[in-house]
Amino acid sequence: MLVLSALVSGLGLGSMYGLMALGFYVTYAVSGTVNFAQGSSMMLGAVLTFAFAQTLGWPMLAAVPLALALCAAYGLLVERLAVRPFVNRGSEAWLMATVALGIVLDNVVLFTYGKEPRSLPSPLAQTPLSVGEVGLGVYPLQLIIPLVGLLLAAVLHALSKRTRWGTALLAVVQNRAAARLMGIPIRRAVAAAFALSALFAGIAGVLIAPLFNVASDMGTLFGLKAFAVAILGGITSAWGVMIAGLLFGLVEALVTSTLGSGYTQILSFALVIAALAWRPNGLFGRAEVRKV
Repeated sequence: MLVLSALVSGLGLGSMYGLMALGFYVTYAVSGTVNFAQGSSMMLGAVLTFAFAQTLGWPMLAAVPLALALCAAYGLLVERLAVRPFVNRGSEAWLMATVALGIVLDNVVLFTYGKEPRSLPSPLAQTPLSVGEVGLGVYPLQLIIPLVGLLLAAVLHALSKRTRWGTALLAVVQNRAAARLMGIPIRRAVAAAFALSALFAGIAGVLIAPLFNVASDMGTLFGLKAFAVAILGGITSAWGVMIAGLLFGLVEALVTSTLGSGYTQILSFALVIAALAWRPNGLFGRAEVRKV
């Protein structure tokens, strides 16, 4: 049962990494940039859900959609303040600007929300599942999370490959001038990508909040791992980053359950380094073809 619990926990955790990594995929596929405030977007989703549901007493059906809408708005803010001004000048300073904006948000939440971690109760994370009288040590939410992650990955893949809207978004990064001539609104496309990126992170925060304590710094390590997952899976593949997230989560859970939490980060990131040494473009990524 211990192994089963670890596997299910790993799939749930890996889905969170995959969801956040999908955000990196979206912005990179559309604009060639990434949102390094992704961890803060995840934290924002969890904190806002807690504030609306617990502090204000709203029902979850009202709290969650509003929290996710505000996460998407934060993504628009990141693109407008920390990415667009630097990209327009041909500068790579957006790398540091997105990090800085994420740190600003973390500290704003720290001063307004407080530094004490808090729990977000959910009926899906209170009573473990059991078969007869044997407890599985698994909560229903841990089974729902991977399903949500895989479903969103499938929807994103279908949108990007099989719809005119998705094709138009992908055309932006390939040739901006041609995309503009074809009537594609470049700025709106890039802004929509960042909003979608933050939305995916917010969904991850909402789903993970009942299983972890909600705190202003909860997104820092999650964001770092999600970026590692995006690179590991091949940041040009939606399915790749999602599968890499699941693999990363499974490795973490199995290492923790067998060797202890002290070895988790060491072995997990060591395996990421080894995998990238073997496949520099990621497990499911492809090398870019440069025309000269």
